[in-house]
Amino acid sequence: MSGINRDPLIWGRYVAVAGAYAACYELTRYFSFSHWMLPAGLRLACLLLVPKRFWPALAVGEALPIAEMAVLHASAFGVAFAVLASFPPILFCMPAIAWLRVRTPLLRPDGQINMGMIMFATLVCAAVTAVDNSVVLASAVMGDGSASPSVSTPIFLAWVLGAYLGALALTPTIMAMRERLAAQPRGIVTWRAVWHSPLTRDALFIVVPSLAVLMAIATQVSDGALQCTRIAMAIPVIALTWRHGWHGTAIGGMLASIAMASTSFELQDPAMIQAQTVLAFAISTSLLLGVRIARRIAATAAALRSSVVANSVSTHRH
Repeated sequence: MSGINRDPLIWGRYVAVAGAYAACYELTRYFSFSHWMLPAGLRLACLLLVPKRFWPALAVGEALPIAEMAVLHASAFGVAFAVLASFPPILFCMPAIAWLRVRTPLLRPDGQINMGMIMFATLVCAAVTAVDNSVVLASAVMGDGSASPSVSTPIFLAWVLGAYLGALALTPTIMAMRERLAAQPRGIVTWRAVWHSPLTRDALFIVVPSLAVLMAIATQVSDGALQCTRIAMAIPVIALTWRHGWHGTAIGGMLASIAMASTSFELQDPAMIQAQTVLAFAISTSLLLGVRIARRIAATAAALRSSVVANSVSTHRH
């Protein structure tokens, strides 16, 4: 018992983690819809990076906004719905991620991120979230006496895709930012370092304008042309991957996901879901390929530094 209360600030840290997570959860949920669920990315990133001793705080932080929503809808969907909806999905994702973290390290022996593990965790959590949503929806009893909603296969698959693409839009970006922060001197990011980053410049001056043009075109076309415009949003992701490895995929994928989501004009649009499936596939394959490209870029940079040092030594000796 003495070890439990050894740190007088421990409860304050738990409260801080729970509060920060709840605030971020609300923010990501505000910008989400059924087939693009950003909270899935926040949930997965925290489970991969936050120490397990703080996982209870994450569960509390997610339960607070979810329980509030469930209580507000209890009169419309019944008490059983409110009770089941109050359980945060992160609780059901924890066992799978805990198992993965024990058996598969986040970083490989060479220091490169284990992207295969992240992709598998993303898919597992997306499936778990969809199953949880299905159970909650199946428990609903309409207060007005109308027929209860049913979970169809398209709805279930849309939930899986939404959680999967939401995680792809956010989790790799958080991982990339964390890795780049660690690479800075003393872990401090300066405006000069950000501005002079080739990735920042390519994202601002190539990817963002390209996606902006595609978004503008999407507002003027429909049907097949609109679908082609949406699918074309994957091209900047591939280009950024080729130049910067998986860091480029992370940033480009997030920007492309936002751009594509902005072209959604109706809920559960089949055409939109098809385009998001293509984007999810492009981001997934680019992330896996991007790790190899990042390794090649790092090797090239190391060889260049060695060459510069050798030339400098040779110059000074002569």
